[in-house]
Amino acid sequence: MLRILDRYVLREVTLTWVAVTGVLLAILVSNQLARILGMAAANGFPKEVVVTLIGLTSLQNLTVLVPIGMLLAVMMALGRLYHDSEMAAVRACGTGPERLYVPIMLLAVLVATALAWLAFDVSPAAFGKAQELRREALRSAQFGRLEPGKFRSFAGGSAVFYAERADAAGVLYNVFLQRRVGDRIEVATAGRAVHRIEEGGRLHVVVLYDGIRYEGIPGQATFRQLRFSEHGIPVRIPDPDAGKVRSESKSVSELLASTDPVDASELQWRISLPVMVLVLSLLAVPLSVLRPRQGRYAKVALAILIYFAYSNLISAGRVWVEKGQVDPRIGVWWVHFLVAGLALYLLHRQSPLQSMLRRSGP
Repeated sequence: MLRILDRYVLREVTLTWVAVTGVLLAILVSNQLARILGMAAANGFPKEVVVTLIGLTSLQNLTVLVPIGMLLAVMMALGRLYHDSEMAAVRACGTGPERLYVPIMLLAVLVATALAWLAFDVSPAAFGKAQELRREALRSAQFGRLEPGKFRSFAGGSAVFYAERADAAGVLYNVFLQRRVGDRIEVATAGRAVHRIEEGGRLHVVVLYDGIRYEGIPGQATFRQLRFSEHGIPVRIPDPDAGKVRSESKSVSELLASTDPVDASELQWRISLPVMVLVLSLLAVPLSVLRPRQGRYAKVALAILIYFAYSNLISAGRVWVEKGQVDPRIGVWWVHFLVAGLALYLLHRQSPLQSMLRRSGP
């Protein structure tokens, strides 16, 4: 049963966490928006793809923002209580600072559970969907819609297309097409042509009607000339990521079954996110203690520095696991134990017994 104090602290920390995480997400989304809009402008992405990519990347970034949001929320909420002397009144009533862990850890467990769902299920699916959208948009941008009156280079520059005009049905007239196939160059001209897209944009077929095709190897005197009434020329758009499955998009069961160090590091990273919420919540309580007349945000900068050190150490441990320099059984877990040990040390230093010993010392 939560006491009045527990409910009060829980409400303060929860509201602050929602506000801080929302602000951090808005800042990150604005940066993502600029990057995705730049990519869209350079490659001609449709606006529907841009909006979807922003939403998917926001889901992925939310998993990183939740731990720092939890740390700052506890620091700011408890900092206000210390600054306004409310904690002094709480202690005068016989309630120690350890009681603060009841509402804070309750919220931390709920947030960590939700974050585990995001990291294990939602974020991998969002990453996979975003990668597929980017590939499809890039494939479409590589070929694009064949417009009359313009030379169009596609398929990595291996093919060039030109049409003089087009009618309302999309039929192209007076067509020129050059394509490189290995060492051979193919040049075709036709009275009319139609453009078909197959295999989800991976294969583009230009069907030429009533034309001539020339093919040969540059530098050689011999070449072949063919007349045709109908000729389809396939152009396959290269996909550099075809057949590759990134570890970020794999399910937890796939990561557990894999022996690849990259998959092991990805699994440990996903587990580390909810663990960070619990460890940072444990650290935030002793770290938020303020002396009289100290500003309510006096230790926020220190908390941010500790978070970045924590996060960078986990990233370094993840890279070491990927490269096989650290046993996956050690992995990044030593970082969590290190920060948790720091939190327990600060709690020990601030315990009533230690405070009495320091005051009675010489």
